[in-house]
Amino acid sequence: MSTSTSTSTIGTATGTATATATVHDLIGIGIGPFNLGLACLTEPLDDLDAVFLDQADGFAWHHGMMLDDATIQVPFLADLVTMADPTSPFSFLAWLKETGRLYPFYIREDFHPLRVEYDAYCRWAADRLGTLRWGRRVVAVEHDDGTDLFTVHAETADGPERYRARHVVLGIGTEPAVPDALRGLEGPVVHSAGYLDARDALRDAESIAVIGSGQSAAEVYRDLLEGIRDGGYRLDWITRSPRFFPMEDTKLTLEMTSPEYTDHFHALPREVRDRLGREQRGLYKGISADLVDEVYDTLYRISARGPVPTTLRTDTSVVAAEWSPDADRYRLTLRHGQLGTEATHEVARIVLATGYRPRTPDFLAPVEHLVARDDRGRFAVGRDLDVDTLGGRIWVQNAEEHTHGLTAPDLGMGAWRNASIIRSVTGRAVYGLEERIAFQEFGLPGGRSVPDPVASAAPTAAPSDVVAADRRTATTEVSA
Repeated sequence: MSTSTSTSTIGTATGTATATATVHDLIGIGIGPFNLGLACLTEPLDDLDAVFLDQADGFAWHHGMMLDDATIQVPFLADLVTMADPTSPFSFLAWLKETGRLYPFYIREDFHPLRVEYDAYCRWAADRLGTLRWGRRVVAVEHDDGTDLFTVHAETADGPERYRARHVVLGIGTEPAVPDALRGLEGPVVHSAGYLDARDALRDAESIAVIGSGQSAAEVYRDLLEGIRDGGYRLDWITRSPRFFPMEDTKLTLEMTSPEYTDHFHALPREVRDRLGREQRGLYKGISADLVDEVYDTLYRISARGPVPTTLRTDTSVVAAEWSPDADRYRLTLRHGQLGTEATHEVARIVLATGYRPRTPDFLAPVEHLVARDDRGRFAVGRDLDVDTLGGRIWVQNAEEHTHGLTAPDLGMGAWRNASIIRSVTGRAVYGLEERIAFQEFGLPGGRSVPDPVASAAPTAAPSDVVAADRRTATTEVSA
């Protein structure tokens, strides 16, 4: 499917662009774990020409939370390739073998790699690929109706570049999310994405508040708790969750990360999917049970020497915040959900462990008329991950949580999803795709629709799931 390559220079509105005559079968924009996995799976295919662009200088994965003892929350089989091709030379086990860590990992008897290991593994895989183009900031994606090709414009340190392709896969990842009450807050506020760089400065403060409810909040709190005696600061953990929810990973629940549950979820009405998305957050956005216990054990150990200068507040939302530079502190207005009461709380430093939300890429503006969106402005993602009206030409990675459920951010389904994209692009099943892996049934075969007495009493739902493509801002609820 690929063609020969020649180089030319082309005048553009922003200058002279370097371009090639190659028409790639696929261009991936963004090189996170999911598009990196796609690059690994396309590497050995002679009939598929792919190239991947990213504005960074090299691969980096959550470096701001690269704590020494932090593990990823999925087993090592959820690597870049194994669930699609266990024989791939890009597997986590292949990395362990090449780096001399296979036997130590075996003796350790823990399926969950350290976060620093997973990052090192991904960088190792990236270094072995010839299809990755770093230092390319994509500024526009265009479509030519005459040739039916996409043109991707990128800026580099050496000037603009232009790439052409038949398919585009968006893997630009997510960005730090900040609740409305804390958005635009002045002062030295830190998001957990940059925690390590700010840790020393945080520990020099007289008081710190960690705001959030998930794994990152627990890791930051536990890490700061370890230095609470030496640092001499007060430490607070504030979350609007009713309790410190452990992530549920029982086996029948894990069957929900399956192709058949994704089929079931995707076929549900939009309003039902949105409700389930809120209800199911504890299945993949909670705290690992081991970490919950470690936090308690750390508190218990420190308390043996006297009272611990810390508080843990559940069901508590930050409804307002302001920074006072003269006092060098924040004034937070807290509201307790169950009691309905409010109180003020002053703290010197804040760490926002409030999660991430999908990015809204400006570079899609030239093809926005080809992008399907729902009535909330989000991508209307097809079952096979396409978001265009051309019939499967623009694909997304980890931007489909509202349409595909908890499999969207799950590393374990990344290889399956990439194998599905490759099948759609090539027209053949390059890698085997399991259609059924669960023991349980998620629907009711042969069932007939009947009125829901609860739903019939509720206000009428928004009419259309897919609307005109000019709605660009999606509302995403953030746990804090």
